Amino acid sequence: NPSHFSNCGDNCPVEQVSWNDCQEFIRKLNQREGRGTYRLPTEAEWEYACRAGTTGPFNTGSCLSTNEANYGGNFPLSGCSKGQYRKKTVPVGSFRPNAFGLFDMHGNVWEWCQDWFGGYPGGSVTDPEGPFSGQYRVIRGGGWDSNARYCRSAYRGNDSPDYRDGNSGFRVAWTK
Repeated sequence: NPSHFSNCGDNCPVEQVSWNDCQEFIRKLNQREGRGTYRLPTEAEWEYACRAGTTGPFNTGSCLSTNEANYGGNFPLSGCSKGQYRKKTVPVGSFRPNAFGLFDMHGNVWEWCQDWFGGYPGGSVTDPEGPFSGQYRVIRGGGWDSNARYCRSAYRGNDSPDYRDGNSGFRVAWTK
């Protein structure tokens, strides 16, 4: 466990992992399971899962409270209330799940996506695919020290595939 916040406990997100580290973990998980069905979510899948049927900035509404997510509570969206700044990760499930039953889609750690980072295609699209190559990979959700605006359902971040820090984590997707 490479986590900087190793004293957080067994239910905390792993951080300090690069996109490349995630790929190695998934390779080993698929080998162990013998099915080859685990992977990182695409950017479109991640946003769909985060939104959980909502259309606002957050799956919780137009503001994000630090009672709903772990982020830098001193920096809410404009017009929203400040909250607690915990300065570290917290155990997964510390806050209510979204309507799809998923925890921590906003804050705690940024989550790597499978896609390369690039511009969106023009016009209206459903489930767009990312570019076939690039320099940076997509990272979503914001982290424990992020401003609320970086935790929005639609916010797109990016980092080099070999980048690691105390904010970078992941969740796996599963294909039947």
